[in-house]
Amino acid sequence: MTGSEIRSAFLDYFQAEGHRVVASSSLVPTADPSLLFTNAGMVQFKDVFTGKEQRPYSRAVTAQKCVRAGGKHNDLENVGRTARHHTFFEMLGNFSFGDYFKERAIDHAWTFLTGRLGLPAERLWVTIHEGDAALGVGPDEEAERLWLRYVQKERIVPCSTKDNFWQMGDTGPCGPCSEIVYDQGPRMGCGRPTCAVGCDCDRYLELWNLVFMQFERSLEGVLTPLPKPSIDTGAGLERLAAVLQGGRSNFDTDLFRPIIGVVEEQCGARYGASVQAAVSMRVIADHARATAFLVTDGVLPSNEGRGYVLRRIMRRALRHGRMLGLEEPFLAAVTGRVAELMQEAYPELQEARDHVARVAQGEEERFGHTLKVGLRLVDSLLEAQKGAGSRTVPGAEIFKLYDTYGFPLDLLRDIAGDQGFALDEAGFEQAMEEQRAKARESWVGSGEVEIPASLKALADRLRVEACWHHSLTEEAKIAAILAGEGRQPAELLRQGETGELVLDRTPFYPEAGGQVSDGGRITTRDGAQAEVMAVHRPTPNLVLHRVRVKRGSLRADATVTAEVEAGRRKATAKNHTATHLLHAALRQVLGDHVKQAGSLVAPDRLRFDFSHWSPLAPQEIDRIERLVNEQIWENRRVGTEEKALDDAVKGGAMALFGEKYGERVRVVTVDGFSQELCEGTHVQATGEIGLFKIVSQGGVAAGVRRVEAVTGPGAYLYVKQEEQVLAEAAARIKARPLELAEKVERLTESSRDLERENQRLKARLAGGVLEELLAGSRDVNGVRVAAGRVDSLDAKGMRELGDRARARLGSGVVVLVAQAEGRVLWLTMVTTDLAGKVHAGRLARELAAVTGGGGGGRPDMAEAGGKDPSRIPEALERLPELVNRQLSS
Repeated sequence: MTGSEIRSAFLDYFQAEGHRVVASSSLVPTADPSLLFTNAGMVQFKDVFTGKEQRPYSRAVTAQKCVRAGGKHNDLENVGRTARHHTFFEMLGNFSFGDYFKERAIDHAWTFLTGRLGLPAERLWVTIHEGDAALGVGPDEEAERLWLRYVQKERIVPCSTKDNFWQMGDTGPCGPCSEIVYDQGPRMGCGRPTCAVGCDCDRYLELWNLVFMQFERSLEGVLTPLPKPSIDTGAGLERLAAVLQGGRSNFDTDLFRPIIGVVEEQCGARYGASVQAAVSMRVIADHARATAFLVTDGVLPSNEGRGYVLRRIMRRALRHGRMLGLEEPFLAAVTGRVAELMQEAYPELQEARDHVARVAQGEEERFGHTLKVGLRLVDSLLEAQKGAGSRTVPGAEIFKLYDTYGFPLDLLRDIAGDQGFALDEAGFEQAMEEQRAKARESWVGSGEVEIPASLKALADRLRVEACWHHSLTEEAKIAAILAGEGRQPAELLRQGETGELVLDRTPFYPEAGGQVSDGGRITTRDGAQAEVMAVHRPTPNLVLHRVRVKRGSLRADATVTAEVEAGRRKATAKNHTATHLLHAALRQVLGDHVKQAGSLVAPDRLRFDFSHWSPLAPQEIDRIERLVNEQIWENRRVGTEEKALDDAVKGGAMALFGEKYGERVRVVTVDGFSQELCEGTHVQATGEIGLFKIVSQGGVAAGVRRVEAVTGPGAYLYVKQEEQVLAEAAARIKARPLELAEKVERLTESSRDLERENQRLKARLAGGVLEELLAGSRDVNGVRVAAGRVDSLDAKGMRELGDRARARLGSGVVVLVAQAEGRVLWLTMVTTDLAGKVHAGRLARELAAVTGGGGGGRPDMAEAGGKDPSRIPEALERLPELVNRQLSS
């Protein structure tokens, strides 16, 4: 079976068994502050397992794209050197949320492996949890009893908590595991008589891990049985393919060999011809898969967070390309093959193919520059170590080269070894571990903040009715008041105090999806009034209104009127709908690779970040502006509809990077032009926007551009300001505004003519000065010295005159001095035949010292400065003495 067939068979089998096929979530976790990347199938179901989220199904099956290349799960350095390690891989998983448990999970796994895939039952082993007295958990006798229906007792292996007990975190759902292991036979083993399940060799290969979530772990570490136990399983697609296709490693499967084939074509070598070349080809194939998927999911190479991990992955691939002799760009071709190979399961790869290629090309160019800079730094470092009498490169210096400049460790090892240096790799590893620790401490995930326990408890107790899509004013009850930095429950907020209110229903839109929150006021029947300054939604069930009491007092349980500031809401809605129009226009003008990478929707402006590799040309900005305004002038209807997520996406709605969607989503459609999943507030027809104007563009990161724009009255005011500036500029040069460009061009050409004439006059003047300088030269101890004051020349003119004077002298010393804006400029030049006799740098420094300054430079040419122009004559008078001193020394 091909890898694609295995994936399809897995999904089809469990769908037939009543599981909902759920699409793979993004590699960028949208609701887990602890993760760099999605690294397991259960990540998207974490809130379902903990009970925070409800879904309309209790069984699910996925083929989840995963990356393990940072943080706790970091397989990067092993990739290519082992048969099984990968940065990117696919995890096949079936899940039960309080539905079936061990019996059915075990039966499903066994039936699929032996029945659907046809694996021989006699080669399958299983592990169970042996129990743990410290946890208060006995051996998993239930799992053992169930497994005995399928395998003999001697092929059931009890294992420790370290290997066979899973927990989501310090608290929460947890439980024993059961792994299904395939015996690949002695040919794949280590040959030791003690070789058995658990051996580090490749004979006994773990295929599938079944996690039985049956306990809830408390803060004190106490395990309590869950009322509805759940199932979380994971099987590596690459491992299943290797077993079914008879490969010695995952790289021998159809998931990798076509990609390795592209590398073979590029470098002209055969896979397996040498051990090192094979390692490099495996590295490139694996890392190209990770690159293609990560860039497609919106990650771009950078120097921090996820982007830093991606950059390391890409540069490791590029380094191994150099080791194969690939000096020309190659990674884009390899990622292109990844897209072709996996487009059936992941069509987004083909859509983003050109974008991925551009990102790869750009990173290759930067890597080439890094190597050049790095090689110079390495030369300096080795020279410094040699000068210090050391033949060992310190770990801290190695880490600096690696971390700051991206210089590959293996390349440094080769260069240093060739010159007889050793590397302090222990010191390097220590520095690396310190950096990992700092990264773990500073990592804040996808931008989310951990929700305090007090708010979680409040969210569990309350259900806030969201009214912001259909109302600006609501009568509501204050369900809770939070006050102080610790957000402590309070009964009262007095005049002048600030705090947070929870209402049982609210018309205020909370900050989300790039849109700022509504503002407004909350009033009571007895005349109390509070200003709503900000609104946040820490959980789907909880909306917090940050308020300042302007008059009277607010009490818990009081009935209030919540009133949104209509003008602010309307202006924000215009900008949000305009953002949708802008997104669609960018894709039409620039291409389908454009994906939203961030946004800000405020009442006064909008900001839109998107994936694109170059600045927008003026013509492109014009086309985008016109396209957006045409939709506004056509007054297209803006409609909203709630749909199932799958139906919405199949219907063409665009899901945005970084957003987390539930099973039911809100689709915002601009008739005939745009369709996006969005919870924000919008106009009812595009004509309400009035006018759209782009005010700036810029770069945010490599491959990410930013456009800022204004709409409606803001756009009108911006255009009026531009018009006023043009009118003022035109008036100053006595032209009409529409004639301004032509008039400025004529003035510019006139200015250029004057500058050319100025340069000709300066050249004539310098010619006269040169003759005067040479005529006044004197002999100092057999050396001609030409010196003079040239206040009419700038530094560049002095250098040009100095060069001409030195050339005319043939042999001698040239000294020029000028006064400019109260400061002194010195220039000294010495002909090459006097090298070792007169040093221009020393001479410049000594002359500058007389005029209260300093400086210096090369033996043949130097510049210096001074602060006291009145002492220039004194310095020139001392010049012969200074030259003579050098000649005599």
